[in-house]
Amino acid sequence: MRRRSSASADDDDADADADADVEQRTYSAAAAAATTTTTTTVAPFADGLAVILPSQPRDPDSVSTSARLHPSNHNSVDLDRRKSCETRPSAARSRQQSSSNSSNWKLTDAGNGSLERGAALKSTIISVPLVKGDATIDNMPDTRSQFRRSRTRSPWSASLPTLITTALAILSLLIMAHSFSSRQLDSKGCRMSVMRPAFAKLQDFDTEHTRFASKYSVYLYRELLVDEDTKVKGVPVLFIPGNAGSYKQVRPIAAEAATYFHHVLRHDPAVLRAGTRNLDFFTVDFNEEFTAFHGQAILDQAEYLNEAVAYILSLYHDPRRSERDADLPDPTSVIILGHSMGGIVARTMLIMPNYQSNSINTIITMAAPHARPPVSFDAEIVNIYRDINDYWRQAYSQKWANNNPLWHVTLLSIAGGGLDTMVPSDYVSLESLVPDTHGFTVFTSTVPTVWTGMDHEAILWCDQFRKVVARALYDVIDVNRAPQTKPRAERMRIFKKWFLTGMESFAEKTLPQKDPTTLLTLEDNSNSILAQGETLTLRKLGQSRKPQAHLLPIPPQGTPGGKRFTMLSNQKLDNAGESGKLEVLFCSVFPLHPGQSAALFSMNMDLSGDSTGSTRLACKNAASDAIVLPASTRTSKQPFWLEDEEELQSFTYLQYDLEDVSDHQFVAVVDKATDPMPGWVIAEFSDNVESKRIRHLGLRRLLAFGTKIKLPAHRPMVLEVRIPALHSSLLSYTLEMSNQACGDGTQLFTPLIRQYLSEPYESKYFVNVKQASINLHGVAPFMPPPLKARNGEDGISLQIWTDPTCNSTVMVSLKVDVLGSLGKLVMRYRTVLAAFPLLVVALVLRKQFRVYDETGAFISFTESMGICLRRSLPLVLLALSCLAYSLASSSAAAPQSVSTDAGDWRGNSTDPSINFKQNDLLIGSQDPFFWFLVPFLGLICIGVCVIVNYLALGVTHLLCTIYAWATFRPGWLRNDDRRRPPAPAFSPSSPRRRLITTTVLLLLVSTFIPYQFAYLVACLVQIATCTRALLLARETRSGQNYNFYNYAHSILILMLWTIPAINLPILVVWIHNLTVQWFTPFSSHHNVLSIMPFILLVETLTSGKMIPRIANRLTYVTSFCFFGIAVYAAIYGVTHAYVLHHLVNVAAAWLVAMHSSTNSWSLSGLGAMFENVSGDERKQGKKP
Repeated sequence: MRRRSSASADDDDADADADADVEQRTYSAAAAAATTTTTTTVAPFADGLAVILPSQPRDPDSVSTSARLHPSNHNSVDLDRRKSCETRPSAARSRQQSSSNSSNWKLTDAGNGSLERGAALKSTIISVPLVKGDATIDNMPDTRSQFRRSRTRSPWSASLPTLITTALAILSLLIMAHSFSSRQLDSKGCRMSVMRPAFAKLQDFDTEHTRFASKYSVYLYRELLVDEDTKVKGVPVLFIPGNAGSYKQVRPIAAEAATYFHHVLRHDPAVLRAGTRNLDFFTVDFNEEFTAFHGQAILDQAEYLNEAVAYILSLYHDPRRSERDADLPDPTSVIILGHSMGGIVARTMLIMPNYQSNSINTIITMAAPHARPPVSFDAEIVNIYRDINDYWRQAYSQKWANNNPLWHVTLLSIAGGGLDTMVPSDYVSLESLVPDTHGFTVFTSTVPTVWTGMDHEAILWCDQFRKVVARALYDVIDVNRAPQTKPRAERMRIFKKWFLTGMESFAEKTLPQKDPTTLLTLEDNSNSILAQGETLTLRKLGQSRKPQAHLLPIPPQGTPGGKRFTMLSNQKLDNAGESGKLEVLFCSVFPLHPGQSAALFSMNMDLSGDSTGSTRLACKNAASDAIVLPASTRTSKQPFWLEDEEELQSFTYLQYDLEDVSDHQFVAVVDKATDPMPGWVIAEFSDNVESKRIRHLGLRRLLAFGTKIKLPAHRPMVLEVRIPALHSSLLSYTLEMSNQACGDGTQLFTPLIRQYLSEPYESKYFVNVKQASINLHGVAPFMPPPLKARNGEDGISLQIWTDPTCNSTVMVSLKVDVLGSLGKLVMRYRTVLAAFPLLVVALVLRKQFRVYDETGAFISFTESMGICLRRSLPLVLLALSCLAYSLASSSAAAPQSVSTDAGDWRGNSTDPSINFKQNDLLIGSQDPFFWFLVPFLGLICIGVCVIVNYLALGVTHLLCTIYAWATFRPGWLRNDDRRRPPAPAFSPSSPRRRLITTTVLLLLVSTFIPYQFAYLVACLVQIATCTRALLLARETRSGQNYNFYNYAHSILILMLWTIPAINLPILVVWIHNLTVQWFTPFSSHHNVLSIMPFILLVETLTSGKMIPRIANRLTYVTSFCFFGIAVYAAIYGVTHAYVLHHLVNVAAAWLVAMHSSTNSWSLSGLGAMFENVSGDERKQGKKP
């Protein structure tokens, strides 16, 4: 640091004295008598100029004495303070450098804290190099004026780019919110369930069995008036509630299971002989713990549940607690039902050390996010997900089944679909975890007779869905086996039968495995045999007033184009021996030879009448392969019916490939009605080439022009259109269908459309279609790649049923719903608002510090935002957009696992070449088409940051106004207390008090409270600091004070962005544990180093200490810290949000180090903190 020459200084001082001659007259004598010592500081500006700033006087009493002798001088002194960069030292003053290196900008004496308005301020700069150049003093006033205006600029004023960007962001948010709440919504079709619950607590499961007995508990469910006995007698089923879930949520499914067994199954001896018994439902009370926010809660629950499973199984060995048949084997496993995060806890149980081998073999989860955590605010929950998923993938990658610890486990994951706004249904997928030999994912809208999406809670109580779950459970149990369930392959077949449509490409048909059970006898001269390729159409049943068979000849195998049989009716198909109205048989000619008896068949259907000649057909009943479809009539509105609506008679559909029925010669459609009735039937053999179409078009073309599909007049009853490009869950579409030109009363049914994906199994039905909203859960952001390779033909498919008797063309149009697609971004990218804003805030702070180091003016957050919007933010978003495009392109080209051994049980097991983290970066998109989401989401986050900034400004200004009003003194009181110094805005506490406060807080963090609580306290303290800084800046109108206020406010904004998204959830969990009197510390949230820099920084700012400027290469460290936060927030912020706290913590540590660079530390000074003598008295020495 250099001083000016004596001549230059004298000239400057002379100019200063001349300018202030008039104002200095009244107190020049007193000022000359005062002895002060000042230092000078060279402050470089951006254009290479240097300004010499005066520091505080060594003896503040001299200035305060002058101010008291001449009160009229306060205005001029205040003017000098506001123009501190233009103030020059008096020639009478010494230019010796002050020995004090403190950068404390307080306007008070260290001893009494009185406000000294006449004292000049000091701006400390670290390692300032010599400023060289041809700058002259003549051009300095303009430059100083420019930065003085910048320093005192209102923090509310925003540049035009900031206003435009914020307006666009607000508009985008409003459009997205409107789209999310009102467009592309699935219909709610759940019917309410009824139950009469009773719960019996297992009191004996206490601390002798588990260390969590005081925190959790287990209950046995019983349905009143059905089964009130508390003894176990059936198959154990354990229900695990989810995040903040209640043990009482088991009621709907348990009540349905108890009622169904009591009224139906227990009266069927064949069912009982097959091993079906009542289900004993156990449920766990976790005190509504928040497992989605805290990984340790998942581990605690999993450990407790393994101990609970062992205890539950022991109940069946105790004759006092069990009423099972003595000849039945004791249960060795428990069926698990898990809701939401309870499904993740269920999978965690299998990797815990206390897991009892083979104690779990069947897991059904509902709305459970298996693929990835719903939020990544806790490091432990991210690590748990990684460990669980790696364990399951590794298990299914074993070459031999004996080496697979999960070989016997079946996992069924059920998703609610678009109505679930708690957990994105994309995360429910098992495609990246479990091969289809051991589990699958299905949506509730796919399940037969359910056909509706469900929200996060309705999936537990929806009446039509709980019936399916209860019946499926009874089908998979077998008390004759020790595991209490059927073998794994049989369980998978049953689950697919109950939860899938039956129209999947792999759907098993029971017809080929059946033996003929019906002997159909017809007249020889019967004319009911249709010609080859003719469509059977029965507009009414029972017109002949007697049973009648209609035969469709089966085409020979190898027919060009391939054939398939389809049949649709509004009547239910009869099984063999039932006396309904319609029966479908697949028959072969069966000549009855002499001595051969017709008693070989369980059913003999003789329709020959009195005819002497007859034809005998050996037939198989097709009712077991019937597929249930929602009814589509002129009055249909939804595929389901509600309580206040009339129950709809579903359609019955049959579909066989020619290979499935090639062993037969005829399809017999038997009309068994004896009186005319309004039932109808359509049956035909159609060409696969005509029935299936693939439309190849890109998203850009579809977005620009849409697509139209023309269905010809002569067409099959069922058409299927596949569009491979439509696979993203981020886009939604609008489908429109023209009316068929059918006369009134002649149309048998209105168009019915099934929208479906091959994997995961998501189907949606649209009845009486004129217009439909198409949205799907296909390829979603941040999802790991599937175990099974997707081929290029995968995409959305539309299966369209139309009445072929109308003989009219139908036009189907499909176009992208842009506004509806914006709403789909809410669920997929809502966690972006916890990460991307830190990108913006970090870049804004980086610019503030750079300007401060160059000019000495710490500009406001709003002004820095305007500067960043002109250069750094657009450049960063452009670079991130290019990176997103590159990552998506590489993800699309990444190799997928392909099964090459048809006999390998692993089928689609884990391939080591798959990178399951390849979609974790940036916006997680797997399609280069969506590169534009980076600037779009960046625009929204910029607007959100501006809004939060103004909210923080509003809060601090409001608190400042309240504080000023509370401390306001009337004029008469001010006159009486004129000699009493005003209360300072910043009363520096003693170092001893600050050290004790910090030590106590850190001690609490290390022992009892999580560091998130201390962080919240630090934020509240920072708000108070900002309020006091604003008050002081308003009173003094000093640029230095505005510097500090802008600095404190920006630090507050930085801290605020890590409160709600990263720290607050953990704090909620801790408070919840306190309410249930669970005081065990969080092992992962008591790291003192995670909060110490924040505490030290906030404590430093409470003393009103401005951060020093840096003019050497250390300034790059500050830029690197904030730029690193920005880059990490953009690339990894969504999937690893918890790291952002630690990165901001590092930046806070650097700021603390910068603050400490101006303080001299010594052991003697540290010891002086604990002595009664203040530091100021010690410096004064002995008094005479």
